Amino acid sequence: MMLKRPQTTGQVLSSQSVYNGPIFKVLQQTIKTPDGLTVHRDLVEHGEAVVMLAMTADRQQVLVNQEYRVGLNGEAIALPAGLIDPGEDLVTAAKRELAEETGYIASDLRLFTSMMASEGFTNERITAVMATIDPNQRTERHFDQDEFVTTNLVPFTDLVTAVRNGEVTSAQTIAAVSYYLAFIASAQ
Repeated sequence: MMLKRPQTTGQVLSSQSVYNGPIFKVLQQTIKTPDGLTVHRDLVEHGEAVVMLAMTADRQQVLVNQEYRVGLNGEAIALPAGLIDPGEDLVTAAKRELAEETGYIASDLRLFTSMMASEGFTNERITAVMATIDPNQRTERHFDQDEFVTTNLVPFTDLVTAVRNGEVTSAQTIAAVSYYLAFIASAQ
């Protein structure tokens, strides 16, 4: 049996915004599910994002960020990532975000998988983008007003070890690294 993404959707009977912030909003909804149930759910409506697996041409080194994250109340180790600006396509957003956060210039960008952050309560979709970087090609970084990111170029094997040992808890980083190992690196 082949697994296929279900094509049925629920019918939103009512939707009320209860919070509207700078990055997301929260909706309280009443939904008739595809199997006929009527349920009440909170939805965190969030814009799309990109996560970049930015590696040297020989695929031996990868860019990794350390950045404060409120959910941990501490720094997290993660691949560079960011929100897509209105009207921006995924590849343009990935190239812009990588330069802004890391100062590295991406080339040979290609989309390789897409994931939901947590479809049980949010519609945030994150697309993983593979990029090649040249460690000698740099530009000035431009952080958001409330952000500071430390970027390191590390051996890819070190990142894989950090994922395996639980030092990396970023779901999008774990997913992008795992997908790369399972479907891209193994095919080369």
